[in-house]
Amino acid sequence: MAKGILGRKIGMTQLFSENGELVPVTVIQAEGNVVLQKKSVENDGYEAIQVGFADQKESNANKPAKGHAEKANTKPKRFIREIRNVNLDEYEVGQELSVDVFEAGEKIDVTGTSKGKGFQGAIKRHNQQRGPMTHGSHYHRAPGAMGVIDPMRVFKGKNYLGKWVVKL
Repeated sequence: MAKGILGRKIGMTQLFSENGELVPVTVIQAEGNVVLQKKSVENDGYEAIQVGFADQKESNANKPAKGHAEKANTKPKRFIREIRNVNLDEYEVGQELSVDVFEAGEKIDVTGTSKGKGFQGAIKRHNQQRGPMTHGSHYHRAPGAMGVIDPMRVFKGKNYLGKWVVKL
């Protein structure tokens, strides 16, 4: 059966094991996980629990989110995810989940969301090379020619930013 909690990455550190090896460790803040809803086969067609993490300001939550959280006797949550393949008998709506669901030394899978870098140029995004920077060259960091112009589109898998980049 699956088990899990939600958390926020705080940073990285390192620990020394008993035999002196240095082990990199990710520090995760995992507090305030609440079971918001139990989904059953009869009502929803599958079994899962809905877990919420990180309280949201009351002014930022809409009425449906407030009502959904009130059923679990908690504040509205900022992050809500479902965990499937769980034993529904082990969980109750409004139950607090903590890191105690895991045992020491147990292997876990961690999924994260990247920070996002916005729109990147061809040099950073596709590892392309820049043009000469001196002697009056007007080609510095812009994406270069993409080859034949006949198809009038960018082929899938081509390392190119697309038709919206205009070379000046």
